[in-house]
Amino acid sequence: MKEIEIDKKSVPNHVAVIMDGNGRWAKQKGKNRLFGHRNGVKAVRETIEAAAEIGIKHITLYAFSTENWDRPKDEINGLMELLVFTIDKEIKTLMENDISLHAIGDLKSLPSNCYRELMRAIDKTSSNKRMKLILALSYSSKWEIMNALRVLAKDIEGKKISSADIDEELFNSYLTTAPYPNPELLIRTSGEHRISNFLLWQIAYAELYFTEKLWPDFRKEDFYEAIADYQKRERRFGKTSEQLTKVLQ
Repeated sequence: MKEIEIDKKSVPNHVAVIMDGNGRWAKQKGKNRLFGHRNGVKAVRETIEAAAEIGIKHITLYAFSTENWDRPKDEINGLMELLVFTIDKEIKTLMENDISLHAIGDLKSLPSNCYRELMRAIDKTSSNKRMKLILALSYSSKWEIMNALRVLAKDIEGKKISSADIDEELFNSYLTTAPYPNPELLIRTSGEHRISNFLLWQIAYAELYFTEKLWPDFRKEDFYEAIADYQKRERRFGKTSEQLTKVLQ
């Protein structure tokens, strides 16, 4: 296996991951989709460990979208049971590695037992400082933006703010991602080249990295390859290379 060189002084502060390919991985092996989801847990563990080891401070995993509620009921029930089991099992590891758990999305739409277990884990790990692990659950970017607009409109009606106050910073404060910095890198597995309604506002200037690996096969080395690729890119934020060079001089 080739050695992957990473400059730990210039890793992204926040990495977001679309964990795609569980179903296709299971189908290739003649199994049902839940088999793929269960085997995807190892990829989650390795990705979190890899991120923490190189000093990344925030990682967001797209675990369940609002659109996923339209999947077959058996798959949804299995996913929720797996989520509860995995969260309970991994609390000890999160504590040992000083990682705090967070969640974004329409969390109240989760089954009550799932919501309770999630809140328990979030509370238990809240004082950990090494890295923030953010699960996107019952989340979609369109849902988040529409929800923010509804709350914003209500605050205008209640005269808490005026329309003249609205700017990018204020709007950011109404998003479920408000406590976290925007991702600098978005990784998607399985060879698909879509964003799938994930962090659309927040990834305006993120670097995008796509890999053919199906999620259950994704390992630390694959994560490191994504980081190494990111470090080769020039992030211009709408400026020219020459402008960036002058700023650095």
